[in-house]
This record gives sequence, structure tokens and C-alpha cells, in this order.
Amino acid sequence: MSEFDHVHFLKTLSSEPGVYRMLDSDNQVIYVGKAKQLKKRVSSYFRSNITDSKTRVLVSNINDIEVTLTNTETEALLLENNLIKKYQPRYNILLRDDKSYPYILLTNHKHPRLAFHRGSRKIKGEYFGPFPSAGAVSESLRLMQKIFPVRQCEDAYYRARSRPCLQYQLKRCSAPCVNKVTEQDYSEQVDYVRKFLTGKSDEVIAELITKMEAASAELNFELAAKVRDQIMLLRKMQEQQSISGNFAEMDVVGFAHLNGLNGIHLLMIRDHKVLGSKTYFPKVPKDSSEQEILTSFLGQYYLAPGATGRIAKEIILPFEIEESSALSEALTQISDRKVALKVVTRGERAQYLQLANKNALNSIAVKQSTQDSINKRYAQLKATLRLDDIARMECFDISHTMGENTVASCVVFDSQGPNTKEYRRYNVTGITGGDDYAAMEFALNKRYNKLVDEDKIPDVIFIDGGKGQLGRAEQYFSNWSHSKMPLLVGVAKGTSRKPGLETLLIDGGRKTIPMDSDAPALHLIQHIRDESHRFAIAGHRNKRQKQRTQSLLEEINGVGSKRRQTLLKYLGGMQGVKAANIEQLKKVPGISPDMAEKIFNHLHDKG
Repeated sequence: MSEFDHVHFLKTLSSEPGVYRMLDSDNQVIYVGKAKQLKKRVSSYFRSNITDSKTRVLVSNINDIEVTLTNTETEALLLENNLIKKYQPRYNILLRDDKSYPYILLTNHKHPRLAFHRGSRKIKGEYFGPFPSAGAVSESLRLMQKIFPVRQCEDAYYRARSRPCLQYQLKRCSAPCVNKVTEQDYSEQVDYVRKFLTGKSDEVIAELITKMEAASAELNFELAAKVRDQIMLLRKMQEQQSISGNFAEMDVVGFAHLNGLNGIHLLMIRDHKVLGSKTYFPKVPKDSSEQEILTSFLGQYYLAPGATGRIAKEIILPFEIEESSALSEALTQISDRKVALKVVTRGERAQYLQLANKNALNSIAVKQSTQDSINKRYAQLKATLRLDDIARMECFDISHTMGENTVASCVVFDSQGPNTKEYRRYNVTGITGGDDYAAMEFALNKRYNKLVDEDKIPDVIFIDGGKGQLGRAEQYFSNWSHSKMPLLVGVAKGTSRKPGLETLLIDGGRKTIPMDSDAPALHLIQHIRDESHRFAIAGHRNKRQKQRTQSLLEEINGVGSKRRQTLLKYLGGMQGVKAANIEQLKKVPGISPDMAEKIFNHLHDKG
């Protein structure tokens, strides 16, 4: 047991609702929980007859407990999920998908734009959704572009047009940028989009039928044919999306467990349409019950900051949970409408639940099939490198153009594959241009000089380069102060630079590791190396483009940093500035007619 004096702590602990945070000897939060009665709940951890191994391990690591009292259990539930998201405690079940959900945005410009949107709602306009995935938004936008010729292009591109673009030729945009459509007709199409996205597609079809009949009566057969095509596409889209049921809005939560992996499949239904679905794989401590997993998922998914728009009126659960009433009350409170959590056994809802459970099970099978392939590669790599375990690997690469804008990348792989959250780029400074050895030493210094957590020390570090690069890396690690020493492996390209002909170097290049070109372990190394190369090149290109953008405008007398920022912001980046004509440049705040002409002439002289 821990040295934590729980007896003394419990004597002073309140019985009111609240949240408790358990800390380890390093003062790190290892578990966050909430309780209707704090004293009763926290006391349960310190009973002598605890059989749950997960709880025993948790308690053995407790060094201190902090509590925050709340007025109600609902407040405690909201605070608990905010703290879980903040601290990501080791013994909590964690929902690892932290991206905000995507929406379709209809802007309130003179000629409104349909766009994909994710994040805070700073842009003025109407937001429709949320959708379960970016793919669902993209597919909806693609289909709507065929039906409603409303622009989807960026504002900078729209402002810079002097003639219609390809989308107009494909009849997927009515080209309001160059006045190929009247204001009335464009507004009418925007209104159709608005009604369609709010579930009024039958009303849209009725209006289009009236419009088609009127056009036919006026012998305007070209317009009638165009409207007829709109109606046909809209009906086809309805058939693809509609549900043969009576439920306008609900979320159906499926659950499956297979070979130690838990999957939760969410099926979203809005306005009698399936918006889409997605499977989540929460990070689950050993011996967690299905009830714990589902409860944690629902709290973290629906109670996350900014998640109000995703809460359905009805949430269908695969089984009962103890927190059902508390969750329902919390969701009702934050969404300002009644939210019901239900378990059903028959009827249409049960059929949807069966489908969600089936999808959860299938997603687990697919994920495990992929993981089996990854595991096979890892197992062979461990055998090849003669290591007992490989929990973390990192790979470094350097990218520059003739020694300029040097960028170093570091990518991280764990047992699940790429861990993109841990990727890092470093702008290399203070070295001679083109000195890749010095750049490698710079990157290693940046990466490891202030490293405190030994769990972040990789088992293997791959260096994309030959003996020189590997030697400089080994020189850096000769003064390594940590007890754990990573294995350094150089990945040298063959003379033909073809994949499969790489040479693996260790001991400063004095030894090589032979590998067959079709070996799964080599495929894993190639994946890591290629990923570090891609990440470095992307960073280098961004840096180079930024420098070119700045330097081109910096060459113009009278265009200082403030005017540069205004130009880039107003016209949507350097591409928009270059595409703008003199009249458009004049409209930029702070740019006089003479200055607009000066900027235009300078940019176009430079080509």
C-alpha cells in the first residue's frame, strides 16, 4: 500500500458532491473521479477486501488526493470530464479523439459560400451539423455542388476572378464572382441549400417542381430541363441518405469487445437522415468494466467544451449504466432541452442498435488485422536488432535547399504505429548552411537536452543518413546522463537509392545489419524513414514559402510590416495578392491608388 495517510485524510473529507484528483509521488494526476458523496466514494478505495486489481494498483500509487466541492452532482460530472481532458490521467479511460467535429458553413457574404468548417465559430454565417467525420462533410459538399450551383471556393480566389473558372464550365457553380447569375437567382439557390441542410428537402423539391412547370409553361425548356435535373439529383440523394423510420434525431451507441480491444460505434441521425458514423477505440486500463468504458466515453464525448451542438435529443445505449440519470440531467442542462438516454430491446431503435453493435465489432476486427501486421513487423525488428522490447522509436531527417531554410524533423512510432502528436520540427539556426552533421547535432540537442521523462526516451533512434550522420549522433550520446540508452541505427540509401536496398548501420557505421528487401522489419524502417522525410520536407517548404512571401513584399518601398499583413490577410495570402488586379489592390485598407499600382507593377515585373 501507499504511504498516503488515508485515515487522517478521510476524517476531514466532506460528504458533499465534488471531484477528487489522485496524485502520485511526482505530483502527477493519475486518476480523476467524481462523486455524489465524496467521503463515501473515496473511502471505498481503501477497503481491505478490494478484489479489483486495477483499483489495488491505483491505490498503491496514491501519494496525495485533492478535492473540489461542487453544488450538484451534475456540476461534478462536468468538472470531472474537463479535468480528464486536461490531465489525461493514466488510470482513467480516455477518449483519444480530441478533434472538434466538422460542420458545413454557409457564410453571410454578399454571395454566400458553402464550406467545410472545424474549430471555433469566428466566421459569420450559419453552421450545419455536426458531422461524424470530415469525410461525411466532404461527401455532402460534393453532392450539393452537383445539385445547387453555390460557390465553394476560397474568398481570395473568388475576389481575384476576372472570368469564370472550371467549376462554372462543369455547371457546379453559377459564377457570381463575374456576374454570370442574377442576385435573385443566386439567393434562391442559397435558400434551397439552407432548407436542404435543415431537413426541408421535400419543401425544396416542391418549390423546384413549381419552378419547372412555370418554365415549361413559358416555353423556357432549357431552364425546365436544368430544374428537372436538380430534382432528379435531389431525389437520388434523398434515397441514399433517408432512413425508413420515424425518428428525426438520435444517436445510437454500439459497443463491442474482442481480444482485449473495445470499440464504440456512434451512428448519428439528424432530420431523418444518417449523417454518418464513426468507431472510437478508447484507451482503457486493464480490468475496466464495460459500464465504466461506456460511461467514460459518453461523458468525454458529450460533455467536452464546445460539444453542445453534437448532443441529440435521444441517445440509444447498448446496455444500462449507473450514471444514466446524472448524464441525462447534465446533457439537458448544457443543451437547454430535454435529453433522454434509453436502452431498447425491440422496434426500429433496436434494429439501429444492432447495426451499430455490428459495426463496432467489424471495426475492431479490421483494426486488429492491421495491428497484427504491425505486430509482425515489430517482432521481426526486435529480433533483428536483438532487443527485448521496442516501445518507442524516433527518426530524424534534415531538409534544406542549397543550405537555406534548414529544417530538422523528428517522427515518433510506438506499438500502434505513427504517434503524430509527438512529431516535432526544428528550425535549424546558428550553423553553416548545408552542414547536415551540425544540423543533426542541433536537432538532437533540441530534442533531448531538456528531457526529464525517461518514458519518452526511445528504444531505437533511426538516423536518415550514412556514417557521418550516425557518427555525429553517437558523439552527442557519448555524454548521455540518463540510465536508458537508445540504440542508434543509421539508414543509408544504396547507390541506386531504390527502396529495399538500404543499409542499416550501427556502431558508428563499423557494423552493418543485413536484411532481405522483402523483410517486414525493413518495411517498418522504410515507413519510419519515409515519414520523417515527408515531415521534414513539408516543414522546409512552409518555411521557404513564408520567406519568399515576406521577401517579395519587403522589396517594395513603402510597404512595411503592417501593410504586408493587411495585404496578405485581406487578399488571402500571397497567391491572392499576386492574382489581384489594381482595382482589387485599391480596396485593401491603407493602400492608396498609387501604392496599388506600385505593388501590382512590382509583383508582375518579378513574374
